[in-house]
Amino acid sequence: MNEEFTKLFKSMMEQGQEMARVFNPGLENFNPAALEKLFPTMSKDMLEMWFGKTFNRDGLDARTRLLVTIAALVVLGAQADAQLRLTIRNAVAAGATQREIAEVIFQMSMFGGVPAMTKALEIAQGVFDEKSSDNSGENA
Repeated sequence: MNEEFTKLFKSMMEQGQEMARVFNPGLENFNPAALEKLFPTMSKDMLEMWFGKTFNRDGLDARTRLLVTIAALVVLGAQADAQLRLTIRNAVAAGATQREIAEVIFQMSMFGGVPAMTKALEIAQGVFDEKSSDNSGENA
């Protein structure tokens, strides 16, 4: 990036932050990572209601819908870290295996690219590591 573009980008970011502050001062200190910690996964009943058979009784189950959602997030370039982590957590809660999640991510490399796949796999591994450290704490 050249200096002129850097100044323009900085100005645009400052204007966006100012607009957010004017519209809602509470957004000035908004931390998406903190919000994610408040609601790490949905209950099984909520998963089925929102993603499963409640609204589409003859359609996809929650596990499959969440795997499809992971695929879409990967193709977007894994830009939405918090959303991808939450969706992976919910997919595991809905019965998806680590291997199934990894295979969905690998498959999307053809559509979203290898960098998107790599980033998504790193995020997934972080979720899997959380899960294993949570389980090791229960066994202690």
